[in-house]
Amino acid sequence: MKLEEKVVELLKKKNLIFTCAESCTGGLIAKRITDVSGSSSVFECGIVSYSNRIKHEILGVSDETLEKFGAVSEECAREMVKGVLSLTGADIAVAVTGIAGPTSDNTNKPVGLVYIAFSDGKSTIVKKCLNDYSDNIRENNRNKSADTALETVLEYLR
Repeated sequence: MKLEEKVVELLKKKNLIFTCAESCTGGLIAKRITDVSGSSSVFECGIVSYSNRIKHEILGVSDETLEKFGAVSEECAREMVKGVLSLTGADIAVAVTGIAGPTSDNTNKPVGLVYIAFSDGKSTIVKKCLNDYSDNIRENNRNKSADTALETVLEYLR
């Protein structure tokens, strides 16, 4: 059984609604969840917030966070996940922000750096990942980030 199928199955069993806010994964998490038949009963929407403007205006990431820490930061991921929960009213959410490559974002942050935030509305955790970018394949970084996000949801559901 695929990772996203396990997530949808457990969301259904627990009667929970899931949502996500994605940057570097560009909607891949939402795509994988909605590839699963019946996912509409547990997934209403995902937000692809690729620009800082959308992170701020739609998800409520503060200008101060974006200026002080940048879009690729623990602080930004934390605010993104809280924002998407608030916006959608879902029970649980993940948010992903990072540098997919092959170039960086004009900071000193390395390609492959990703922050994944998970929240159930009561508590929020943020994972810092440094995906191997030795193959110089952007899609590998995005797939690994989506896998890690879905694994994080699965850990919570179990």
